[in-house]
Parts: sequence; structure tokens; C-alpha cells
Amino acid sequence: MGYVYLGLAIVLEMLGTTCMKLSDGFEHKPFAIATLTFYGFCFYFFALSLKSVQLNIAYATWGGLGVVLAAVIAKIFFHESISTPGLIGITLIVVGVVLCNFFGENH
Repeated sequence: MGYVYLGLAIVLEMLGTTCMKLSDGFEHKPFAIATLTFYGFCFYFFALSLKSVQLNIAYATWGGLGVVLAAVIAKIFFHESISTPGLIGITLIVVGVVLCNFFGENH
């Protein structure tokens, strides 16, 4: 169940981050409120995931997938570019997350 909670935390983080972008520096109040709400639930589910998922694995997965999803959302919805060095960096983050998950201390 821990990975389900972690998945929810990641989705909620992406919703919060997207609303943060749409809030334009918290000037658009509905998006500002949505940002705080999504992040609140994000941290709640992340905390629940830590009952059964190790902190280092959970945080690496949360952070790594967050970076990848944020880049995808930025590209698709906000038409932001991703440079070649940026893609290399994101790839290295994904490799790090995979290494943590499959070759960590308890595997």
C-alpha cells in the first residue's frame, strides 16, 4: 500500500506544481489555493507511504518522477523547451532512481 500512497503523493505534487505555475506568483487566488491544497494532500500521502517504504527509496522515487513529470508537463502544456544537457540530467536522475529502487540496501 505504501507505493500506492507514494503514487498519489507524486500525482498530487504535479497538480500542485502545475497550479503554482498557473497562479502566476500566487496572484491568481484560485490557483494559489489549489496549490496549497494539493501540496497539503501530497505531503499527507507521502507521510503515509513512509510507513512501509524506506525514506531513501520513497524520496528518490518522489523526487525523480517529479522531475521527469514536471519536464513533460512543462513541454506539453506550457510549451517550454528542454535542452540537451537538461535531458541528459533528467536521464541521470532516472538512472539514479532505478539504482536506488532495484539495487538498494534491502534488495
